[in-house]
Amino acid sequence: MRVLIKLPDQGRNAAPGIVVKAPPCLDAGGGLADHPAVAVYTDITDEALERFLARYELGRPRAFKGIAEGVENSNFLLETDSGRYILTVYERRVRREQLPFFLDLMKWLTARGFPGATPIADRDGSLLNSLEGKPAAIVAFLPGLSVRRPSVRHCGEAGEGLAWLHRAAEGFGGRRPNDLGQGAWADLYAPQAAAAEALEPGLSALIADDLADLARLWPLGLPEGIVHADFFPDNVFFIDDRFAGAIDFYFAAWDALAYDLAVALNAWCFTKAGIFEPAKAAAMIAGYERRRPLAAAERAALPILARGAAMRFFLTRLIDWGATPPGSLVQPKDPREYARKLDAHRRGLDVSGLAA
Repeated sequence: MRVLIKLPDQGRNAAPGIVVKAPPCLDAGGGLADHPAVAVYTDITDEALERFLARYELGRPRAFKGIAEGVENSNFLLETDSGRYILTVYERRVRREQLPFFLDLMKWLTARGFPGATPIADRDGSLLNSLEGKPAAIVAFLPGLSVRRPSVRHCGEAGEGLAWLHRAAEGFGGRRPNDLGQGAWADLYAPQAAAAEALEPGLSALIADDLADLARLWPLGLPEGIVHADFFPDNVFFIDDRFAGAIDFYFAAWDALAYDLAVALNAWCFTKAGIFEPAKAAAMIAGYERRRPLAAAERAALPILARGAAMRFFLTRLIDWGATPPGSLVQPKDPREYARKLDAHRRGLDVSGLAA
């Protein structure tokens, strides 16, 4: 006897405020936008799910559905007798030994009032278990809507939310180096040079020059702390256009706090064609400074930090472009979007507002 009721697809008629990692997305006009196909790598049987849930005090499963988007993990919306949750099976890039850091950080943040997804402990107090031979965890459901085309107001709210995260993380005892930070980029790129050239003739030499510039110009001595490192619009939720929380902390690490802001400026303040939108950047920086004022050195470093952040996401997208698992419904993100942003930074773009 099958015990699960599969949830209906969450498309344009999804209930407001009911969203998950790849939720229904709002465009800038407030309408619901279409989302891509479900990206699930691990197929979980009803029996395996029941065995897994027997470790928790969450009651019996009532509904279970794979969630759209995401290229790293398999995510599922889970409803049990006690409420709604997200179940994540960790598939790629995240190493099992690093997962306690991420889960402990999420628990720390929510305990200090930051709106995030609280990890759920099992009967033995563990936040991490195994499902179908892979590491897996359950977190509380976080309501809100992500935005596909953020407005200036959204950017300001997101900037303040990022600073809130940085403040809430202060005092967290865990430490994890940013293994996708500046020191890793040259080695990441070395086996991908031919792929870059195939993507666009002449791009390989440009990337090599960028890497040399970044190694020479990378700022040191900036204020450091826990960074989200993936603060993209699909990882940030809003309710009534106000910041409502952030998810997906599986790239979080110890790094320069201004680098995290630079990642967000690239993600929120450019068009897909690589055109910079200065009003959005100004709103994001102003929102950030409502909770954490930037030091003069941090603001001055934003242009080179943003160039480096564009490099990081170009490289990982380039790697993923040819490495999506066969048979997966996921569509890898096009690295050319970040090649265009890199070109804008290469030409001397100042995202800090200092030149205005």
